[in-house]
Amino acid sequence: MDRELFWTLLEPEHAKAEAFCRKLEQNREDGDDLYQDSLVLALRKFDSLRERGSFRPWLYRIIVNGHKNRHRLSWWRHRATLTPGILETRFAHDPSGQLTARRWLERAFEALNPGEQALITLFDLENWSVAELAALYRVAEGTIKARLSRSRRKMRQKLKRYLSRQESTNQLKEAEYALPRSKTADG
Repeated sequence: MDRELFWTLLEPEHAKAEAFCRKLEQNREDGDDLYQDSLVLALRKFDSLRERGSFRPWLYRIIVNGHKNRHRLSWWRHRATLTPGILETRFAHDPSGQLTARRWLERAFEALNPGEQALITLFDLENWSVAELAALYRVAEGTIKARLSRSRRKMRQKLKRYLSRQESTNQLKEAEYALPRSKTADG
C-alpha cells in the first residue's frame, strides 16, 4: 500500500471533505468522528482504488456510506443547517428570516433519508456538478437528476404539510382574537 500517495491525494480534499462530514452530521464532534472513521476505512481500502483520478468520488462515496450506516435507523433526527454563506447573503439584515429559513430547511430535511440528505448537501451546498455526483454514486447523470428531483419534491411536500398546519394554527389564533370578550363584573 502506498500511504504517501493516499495522503498526497487527500491533501487538496481534506478541508472540504471534513466540512462536508460536519454538515451531514450537524455538529463538529460527530462530523469529525465520521471523517476520521471514513479516513481509516479509505486508507484500509486504498489498494482497491483502480484509478487515482477518481479519488475524490471514491472518498466521498465512503463518507456518504458511512453516514448512511450511522443513521440507518434514526435518520429523521438529523437535519442540515444553512451554511454561513447562505445566511449572510440571504438574511443578513433580518435575523427572524434566518430562523424561519432554518426551521423550514429542518422540516424539509425530515422528509429525506441520509442518502438523499447527502445528495442534496453535495449538490446545493457544496456545488458538486451532476457529472461529479454521477461518478460518486456510479450511476448515469439522468439518475442523479431524477434523485435530486425526487428529493426536492419530498422536501416541498413536507414543507407544504408543515406550512398548511402553521396556517391552520394562525387562522385559529386570528379567530380567537375576533371573538367578543366577555365582560367582567367590574366592566
